[in-house]
Amino acid sequence: MQSEQFDLLVLGGGKAGKSLAMDLAAEGQRVAMVERGMIGGTCINVACIPTKTLVNSARLLRGMRRAAEFGITGAAEVAVDVALLRHRKEDVVGTMVAGQRKSFIASGMDLVIGEAKFVAERTVEVALDDGGTRTVSGTNVVINTGMVPSLPPIDGLAGAEVQTSESILRLESLPKSLVILGGGYVGAEFASMLSIMGVQVTLIQRARQLLAREDPDVAAAVADAMVRDGVDLRVCVEAVQVSRDGDGTVTVELSDGGSVSAEDVLVALGREPVTAGLGLERTGVELTGRGFVKVDEHLRTTASGVWAAGDVAGSPQFTHASWNDYRILKANLSGAGPLQATTGRLVPYTVFVTPELGRVGLSETEAREAGHNIRVARMPVTAIPRARTLGELDGAWKAVVDSDTDLILGAALISAEASEVIAVVQMAMLGGLPFQQLRDAVITHPTMAEGLQLLFSPAFLED
Repeated sequence: MQSEQFDLLVLGGGKAGKSLAMDLAAEGQRVAMVERGMIGGTCINVACIPTKTLVNSARLLRGMRRAAEFGITGAAEVAVDVALLRHRKEDVVGTMVAGQRKSFIASGMDLVIGEAKFVAERTVEVALDDGGTRTVSGTNVVINTGMVPSLPPIDGLAGAEVQTSESILRLESLPKSLVILGGGYVGAEFASMLSIMGVQVTLIQRARQLLAREDPDVAAAVADAMVRDGVDLRVCVEAVQVSRDGDGTVTVELSDGGSVSAEDVLVALGREPVTAGLGLERTGVELTGRGFVKVDEHLRTTASGVWAAGDVAGSPQFTHASWNDYRILKANLSGAGPLQATTGRLVPYTVFVTPELGRVGLSETEAREAGHNIRVARMPVTAIPRARTLGELDGAWKAVVDSDTDLILGAALISAEASEVIAVVQMAMLGGLPFQQLRDAVITHPTMAEGLQLLFSPAFLED
């Protein structure tokens, strides 16, 4: 079958792929984007948007339970209505998906819904959702197929009908008890949110601490807040066997000889790139040892005219990193000017536990390992006036400064609104500002961002 020819062929409609496809189609190029059916990508459908919608509901519930502290009575009898919770989540997601589809069509791209497999260089055959096939080729091809939750080879896990971070969003009722396997960012967010909603959560973490990539004091502060909300956190232990009894109860046997039982299990032990079954062996596109598409700093694969972006290319697993990949790709495909690169970019992130953790740059551990001569600022959130007016006093702020240049190397902020304040630190770092510029800036009072002036003051910045 003769293939249909396009200027750009995009596989997967995640943030990078869909943004590039819409832009170039709107500019008059012939663009085809193949999507298996998750219009808008993982973030909108089963990750950032639905989970943060639910996190917001959990925080509202937590606030209502504390209403009397703020002089409001009559709000004590509050509870989660799962049907309404799902309705709100699905309304938010559905509205955004509909908007995405409308934008795709309006751009002039050819949106192809189906499963793609390479049959030749820069050419795929698509098994269409509504039947039949299409063969599509691109002068340039972008692989943006993303990642999916992985199920590690734990004895009995595959047959125990456990939940992943995607399937748990479809539950029609909340379990009374839940075991979460994995104390990384995904596991921590679900543990925090569900425990606030009244689920008895036991979190199993193989590493010595929650959030293994963070500094020990930062991880401990997050863990303390979760434990106060009722999470049973168990570290230095892992699941060795999982079984589901006839009554539906799931039992997890642990490496320390103990066990824990609950109504359900959520597996949050990582994600794997969607590369199997794509037929990449027919294209000259090589994979890394972990199955990611191998790319250089310009997002070029090992095959001419084939690029990759987002999670599947090994970029940081955040939608905003994929958005930056799109900008790099658009510049590089234009052929104008020097090639743009991913090297040296500053990618912040937030873990949406309660209180949330905002992070950017190097941790204290990373800065020391890199050989920097550093000063460390540490401050309890109780020092921030706005935190007191909010009644949100859990958490601590920490920043790392280069002693030789006074430049900020990184920060970890645990508090209400940390996801917003961390952007202020990021802007200072991008601008090459010494910490004194934040310390001495005129910042609105009372705000959480104003706390940065205190953080970098002599009272909290060590000599």
